[in-house]
Amino acid sequence: MDGPDRLRSNGMPEYLVERNPGYFEYQLPISVKLVIDINGTIPLLMNERDEWELPGGKLEVGETPEVCVCREVFEELNITVTVEDIIDTWVYEITPLRHTFIVSYGATYTGDEEIRNSNEHKNLGLFTYVDVPSLHMPAPYKHTIRRWQKLMAAR
Repeated sequence: MDGPDRLRSNGMPEYLVERNPGYFEYQLPISVKLVIDINGTIPLLMNERDEWELPGGKLEVGETPEVCVCREVFEELNITVTVEDIIDTWVYEITPLRHTFIVSYGATYTGDEEIRNSNEHKNLGLFTYVDVPSLHMPAPYKHTIRRWQKLMAAR
């Protein structure tokens, strides 16, 4: 296989590293995502797999997760946000041979910058919390959005 979905010569996926004989550890990229509440709607982006996903992206060397997600949101949506709370974390299986460690945060946006879609994604949509369960979107993202909605309601 070529690209990110390949096995090492020992038959193990690239995301596993053998530290001692028979002992494997994850070696995963880290992706930081943000649920942004904008007057009861959530901006979501259409990826190359035709799935809706949260804005965010890969953590760069020397960057904190909070700085990363704010930078990524500005690049992808053209809005300046401030992270409010961490929501959850999980290992996302993009394909059986490609996994990513996800950290998700929440924020409320009340600014006046115009939201726009960058060229990184196929489409941008604003969805209500009621819309989210029916979207073509990985279940962990739906779970994170529900958790953010509950955290906001508890304030």
